[in-house]
Amino acid sequence: MRRDELAGASVQVGPAMSHAPPGGHPAEAWRQEAGGVSDQVSGVLNPPENCITRHLYRLAEVGRLVEARDDRYETGQLFLHRIFGYRGVILFPWTARVYDRDLHNPGKISATTTASANPTQQNRTKEATLRVKANTSATPTAAQSGDAPSSAAFEANAAESTGTTNVGTASQVDPKEVKGKVQTFYQVLIDTRDCPYIRAQTEAVTFLGNQDSNRSLYAIPGLDYVAHEDIMPYSSSEKSPLQHELFDKFLTHAPDADPPFVGQDTLKAWQEKNHPWLDMSDVHKETTENVRITVIPFYMGCRETPASSVYWWRYCIRLENLGELSVQLRERHWRIFSLSGTLETVRGRGVVGQEPILSPRLPAFQYSSHVSLQAPSGHMWGTFRLEREDGYSFDCKIPPFSLESKPDDLGTSTPATPSAHDMKRDDSD
Repeated sequence: MRRDELAGASVQVGPAMSHAPPGGHPAEAWRQEAGGVSDQVSGVLNPPENCITRHLYRLAEVGRLVEARDDRYETGQLFLHRIFGYRGVILFPWTARVYDRDLHNPGKISATTTASANPTQQNRTKEATLRVKANTSATPTAAQSGDAPSSAAFEANAAESTGTTNVGTASQVDPKEVKGKVQTFYQVLIDTRDCPYIRAQTEAVTFLGNQDSNRSLYAIPGLDYVAHEDIMPYSSSEKSPLQHELFDKFLTHAPDADPPFVGQDTLKAWQEKNHPWLDMSDVHKETTENVRITVIPFYMGCRETPASSVYWWRYCIRLENLGELSVQLRERHWRIFSLSGTLETVRGRGVVGQEPILSPRLPAFQYSSHVSLQAPSGHMWGTFRLEREDGYSFDCKIPPFSLESKPDDLGTSTPATPSAHDMKRDDSD
């Protein structure tokens, strides 16, 4: 179905279902009555064969799909997320350079798979236990989302999982060897009614707290970054079609405008004030065995102590299954290179405490995590160990990406926001 054929289709609210009911419009988006988003927008994915579904429900129309655009969407545009299905509204655009390694090797995305590397060799290195160490040496440290950017940091508890290298090693994973393509992304608000049903962290946009509370991470709930291609625009006649505490603070209803919501001065001031830590510049993609990994790094700022300076980044990762067989994420294996010349290996089970299953019905999972270096720049790369439903296991490559700091110290003050409910994260998790 061409995207222009979806224009004018009704967007309706109702119980979640895997496909449109008999006689339903192929472009209808179905949701749970509680506000949750179903696993797909009908018409985007095909329903299972020989499936008979009976439902007793009441639908309520929330808007109508409009024609997708090739040029940028305006502030205030309502949309459905193509992958995660949630309702959202666009705040403002970002311009990013996308490094897609698949464009340099189109054959990587295939309906068939090849044999993986020798499993005996892959299992030689034991899984390293991660422990918290109060005062780390000048090696890079990786922390899972929910842990504090402080002097406490995770390090490998096995000598075989940590090594050193020289600066020349970094050239082997330089992401700039892949030519980047400029694309548009958007800063968006997520409808809070949909947050419990999204297979992505809805508190993934984090920032450092004040210097006197440097053991804390803060997150603004319901803030996300969305690629232009993942926007499915729709219109609504409601004055407040989206539920988020910042919606009315950032946007105002303007019935004669298109879209009928325009940014207020508070949105412009918030964007200008928080631009440094919100800014996204690079996106990295790579596909292995029909599983695409997308990484977006963000510089968060520097924490200075009398003994050292610690630089912090957050990174957002999406795993997307493009194949027909379900896969489950079992392990992660990170390599973290610091400008100081050190190389650390970190292994662990799953990600952020989960081992998500990526099925044709629920093909994507997205999460955010953090890393610190005692150097102003570095690189990260690695693999995810995935297990397919037929028992076949393989290592899915995480594309290498740079960790670059900025001259301004972004971590000395809490970013201004009209929200009084920023969520605090500390190392008690």
